[in-house]
Amino acid sequence: MTATWTGDQVDRGVGVLLASAAGDALGAGYEFGSAPLPPAGTAPRMIGGGLGGFAPGEWTDDTAQALAIAEVTATAVDLRSEPALDAVAQRFADWFAAGPADVGIQTSAVLAGAGATTTAAAMRASAAQVHARTGRSAGNGSLMRTAPVALAHLDDPAALVEAAHAVSALTHHDPLAGEAAATWCLLVRHAVLTGTYDGVRDELAYLPPAARDRWTAMLDEAEARPPSTFTENTWAGGALQAAWSAIVHTPVPADTPAAHLQDALATAIRIGNDTDTVAAIAGALLGARWGAAAVPGEWADLLHGWPGRSAGGDARGLVDLATRTLRGTAP
Repeated sequence: MTATWTGDQVDRGVGVLLASAAGDALGAGYEFGSAPLPPAGTAPRMIGGGLGGFAPGEWTDDTAQALAIAEVTATAVDLRSEPALDAVAQRFADWFAAGPADVGIQTSAVLAGAGATTTAAAMRASAAQVHARTGRSAGNGSLMRTAPVALAHLDDPAALVEAAHAVSALTHHDPLAGEAAATWCLLVRHAVLTGTYDGVRDELAYLPPAARDRWTAMLDEAEARPPSTFTENTWAGGALQAAWSAIVHTPVPADTPAAHLQDALATAIRIGNDTDTVAAIAGALLGARWGAAAVPGEWADLLHGWPGRSAGGDARGLVDLATRTLRGTAP
């Protein structure tokens, strides 16, 4: 993709990766009861710990896999192409070979089966085998990393939907996981392009009819019920609903509207259970609406993770990858 975006659109596009990583690092310390959830009215902190013994500000597998995708999208490729998917699959394998502190059970099984040197075809085959063995593969693991897909095909919603399915299918054989990723990418696309959530439901028109009806109903339910009810958030549908409910049920401050990003991430984390993933998903859409400038500097300064600061594993690296993806340019 080679396109020209306004400065505000670039800021919002960068905000997608930055706010998603911030949500991930904020939620990491509270995951599945690792620490008491922050009380209502208080902000979560990057306390570290969690299931992977993370350092404060360190991102988890959510952002590590998103960064692996963004490394490929930053080279201005079509994510629907097999060479691009091969590159994404290999970066997933590289990350897994480095021995991450915490990996989802399903993704771990798929990557172990695909091997340290792999292709998209080999990884899809491993995903199919895991699905056949377990009978399910619609976990939230492909939704949590999907933000770069939205940026890669921001100018082409049909290509975006196809790419979201293709990247999801590398590790998640169940089409429901791909539908969730495509749905969220479409919402992110709308917010980056327009700077608002108004009319965001119109994006679902780019989904096939059955999927459109299914995810429209899911969003309806998320808007009708309070965030606290979406504790079953380890599967793609529940995680998407938890993130959307947190966003729409958190008031936008009249005096400082962009503070909605921080407030809604706090709401997402207070839902509990898979706190880092729900906050990472919510962060992508919040960053798409409010931009990189809404991410507090103290959060950005702490952010880091695989592949390490010297290899772009920090906030600067995320900004660079997002900008290059949007501009379709070399480093």
